[in-house]
Amino acid sequence: MPVMNASTSTTWRYLEPNPSSCYKQLFVKGTRIRARVLYGLFMSGDEPMTPSEIAADFNLPLEAVQEAIAYCQSNPPEIAQDVEREERLMQASGINDPDYKLGGKFRVVPPEEVARILKS
Repeated sequence: MPVMNASTSTTWRYLEPNPSSCYKQLFVKGTRIRARVLYGLFMSGDEPMTPSEIAADFNLPLEAVQEAIAYCQSNPPEIAQDVEREERLMQASGINDPDYKLGGKFRVVPPEEVARILKS
C-alpha cells in the first residue's frame, strides 16, 4: 500500500514512472506492466480476477497488485491523459470508424503526427 510522506503526497512502494514510455501513468517497478493493465483485469466486466490471481499470473507480489489497484482507484490525471492520447491515435488511424471492422481502411498516421499526438 502507498506510504504517505511528510508533504502528504503519495509515495508508491511498487510503482514508478517509466521514462522510456509514452505512457505517463505508473508502472510496476522493474517491469513494463502499466498499473492500468492490472486494474483492468481486476475490474473486467467479463471475467474479473482477484488481486491474488493477477499477482500469480504476472509473477508479482500481491502487494504490488493491490497498490496498482489503489493507484488507479485514486483517479490520477495521467491515466485520463493516456486514454485521451490513445483515443486521438485511434481516431487519426481510423480504428474508431464503425466500418473499420467491416473492412474499413486503416490510415497510416505520419510519424510527425504520432509524435504530436503523443506529446499533447
